[in-house]
Amino acid sequence: MSGYNAVLARNTDNAPKGVGPYSQTVAFSHYNNLSAQLPIDPKSGKLVAGGIKEQTEQCLNNIKAVVESIDHVLDDVVRTTIFLKNVSDTDSINEIYAKFFPDYAPVLTIVAVAALPLGALVQIEALISNGEGTIPNAPQAGDLVKVAKNMENAPTNPLSTQTVAFSHYNNLSAQLPIDPKTGKLVAGGAKEQAAQCLKNIKAILESIDVPFDDIVKITLFLKNLADTDSVNEIYTTFFPDSAIARTVGYVPARTVVEVSALPLGALVQVEAVVSHGDGTPPQLVEDRHGIVIKANNTADAPRSPLSTQTVAFSHYNHLSAQLPLDAKTGQVVGSSAKEQAAQCLKNIKSIVESINHALDDVVKVNIYLKNIDDIAAVDEAYTQFFPGGVPARRTVGVSALPNGALVQIEAVVANAEGTPPSA
Repeated sequence: MSGYNAVLARNTDNAPKGVGPYSQTVAFSHYNNLSAQLPIDPKSGKLVAGGIKEQTEQCLNNIKAVVESIDHVLDDVVRTTIFLKNVSDTDSINEIYAKFFPDYAPVLTIVAVAALPLGALVQIEALISNGEGTIPNAPQAGDLVKVAKNMENAPTNPLSTQTVAFSHYNNLSAQLPIDPKTGKLVAGGAKEQAAQCLKNIKAILESIDVPFDDIVKITLFLKNLADTDSVNEIYTTFFPDSAIARTVGYVPARTVVEVSALPLGALVQVEAVVSHGDGTPPQLVEDRHGIVIKANNTADAPRSPLSTQTVAFSHYNHLSAQLPLDAKTGQVVGSSAKEQAAQCLKNIKSIVESINHALDDVVKVNIYLKNIDDIAAVDEAYTQFFPGGVPARRTVGVSALPNGALVQIEAVVANAEGTPPSA
């Protein structure tokens, strides 16, 4: 296995130690996955004094410190995700954010959530390109370039690029239900808004000659979880998209969460991660063409007709968020956050093992909690599955979760062997 990509976890004293068992950054292949950064002063270990602007600046300074500690720069950031406590703070956050990305804007997702660890007002995470890769003792495409693109048939934002490709993935900015011609929210309810979000994603993909069925992961941020059925009604008209996808019943991995608010007062926002078979320059033809999506489900974890449990492409597996459901009964297991977290992680373990991987291959974990005060209880269960605390991590408090669950957990998993024809 020495010739394979390796999971590379790193920490620096110039950024805060994790509020939990996780690493600041975990690299695998051509991406670095950073843990979400809170506005903590690394010297004091406490939240910085001041309001939203000071907290935003500290989050971004922490990201900068982590990025620089692994010999990268902020221009290597591909995606940022901003979780804020009050959506009314968006303009203040944007004012600080623009100073850190004055020339190049990564793709961006902004959502307001019910709560953040330590009572913070904002938390920011980043995904970083890793041109040198992580294959031991092997020459890497160190001059791989990002390909950032915008087009007029989808909404534009001066603080974000619509799509940024690097290596074998395209990362899209989360799409709001904005009509690109008027720049305003479309009329109607959650159904109409979901349709517009997905139309915007489709327009972006068509502009870069990527089919809709190259999407490997979708995240639906809903203002009201009660709108799920209405959104799903629209969702199924977009997925599967092609005749081939319909034949095999392919749908992406998926996560659904309720948030406290979305920009512009939207009811729906949709985020997509897209495979990129052609890669970005200067990858060689033999390194890129014909790489395929590998979708997998197992009976040992809960199944859904609207999502695939795990979708692999190139050197990553993207898992659907797991609820604390028993795979046989479909019912929620446990009444406490600790019990439910354990069930979520058991489901993840079953999925990971079904594709001949192990939990040591997990590079990033995202935890959604109904009650942010349950972090300690969740960590009791979490450390049984990740005793080394290697994966990068994000934890947020949300307004509600499907099935009335207390916990929902999603994971991104390293795929050392890649997908054909690179295997």
